[in-house]
Amino acid sequence: MAEADNTTKDAGQQQKNPLEKVAVSVRHVILVLSGKGGVGKSTVAANFAMALANHGYQTGLLDLDIHGPNIPKMLGIEETKLTSTNGTTIEPVYVVPALGVVSMAFLLPDKSTPVIWRGPMKMQAIKQFLADVNWGDLDYLVVDLPPGTGDEALSIIQLAPNVAGAVVVTTPQEVAVLDSTKAVKFIEKMDIKVLGIVENMSGMVCPHCGKEIDLFGQGGGKKAAKDLGVPYLGNIPLDPDVRRAGDEGRPFIVRRPGMSADNPTWEHVDRVMQAVLRSIGEAH
Repeated sequence: MAEADNTTKDAGQQQKNPLEKVAVSVRHVILVLSGKGGVGKSTVAANFAMALANHGYQTGLLDLDIHGPNIPKMLGIEETKLTSTNGTTIEPVYVVPALGVVSMAFLLPDKSTPVIWRGPMKMQAIKQFLADVNWGDLDYLVVDLPPGTGDEALSIIQLAPNVAGAVVVTTPQEVAVLDSTKAVKFIEKMDIKVLGIVENMSGMVCPHCGKEIDLFGQGGGKKAAKDLGVPYLGNIPLDPDVRRAGDEGRPFIVRRPGMSADNPTWEHVDRVMQAVLRSIGEAH
């Protein structure tokens, strides 16, 4: 117990004596994190960033899941490599003109290459992803963090300017909610605003009978938000089309020909984006 207390004190001390902020022209940095893996955090981050771009915001998406970068796969740009036009700064990979992406996946020789790094190397990479990338003038930089509350989360909080807050993604079941609570507490200890909790994989409409099935339960994220006194940003159903879209490298939030205008999952994702903007105070 003493060791855990010391870890918390060390993290708090780092926040009180932060590193110098990197100069990035961005109005708001939004962190997307989770207490545990497998809750669909990267799916939420990718679709959230694309939704911002679709609404006219100049957006960057920084994939800081250094050991398991999945954002390029989800956006259909996994075969791309980072380039430089002037030999000094790195150009993001653009999915659409309003959405640029940087990921460790773009630097690996192949998809199966593991990244075996300790903390200091991760911090240096994160600093370079901020300082040495030609992000341009951004309205939002969405940062997809790995699960948990380790080096990557600490580093981006210390290095990034204008951190507007953090979105915590969970699934409804108790084991996920427990870990999401730790993520909320971590963000609060870092003196960063908790923008709210998103409950992902919240119910599923049976494609055969049309009834809703609670595969992972429902309401855990909403209850956690109420108990912790933070905003509840909404829920996103468990939808096979979302999984399929990610595997095929096409953001679900981009409407496809034949998609119903009142597609319930699309509406849920869009409402979550609007709720995040309201939490920041930027909703139109």
